[in-house]
Amino acid sequence: MSLVRCSVAFRGNKSHLPSKPCTVCGLAMSWRRRWAKSWAEVKYCSEACRRKKTARG
Repeated sequence: MSLVRCSVAFRGNKSHLPSKPCTVCGLAMSWRRRWAKSWAEVKYCSEACRRKKTARG
């Protein structure tokens, strides 16, 4: 019974996921499942920041 309770308590707890700042705005991005294979290459928090990268560069 305690195993079920432990797994239910973890559901939705994002504080244990890795995070890193956006290179343009500095906003903290937390890990997402769709970024699982390319987490090392993720640099921008949004499409808007991706477009702004050339303006700042």
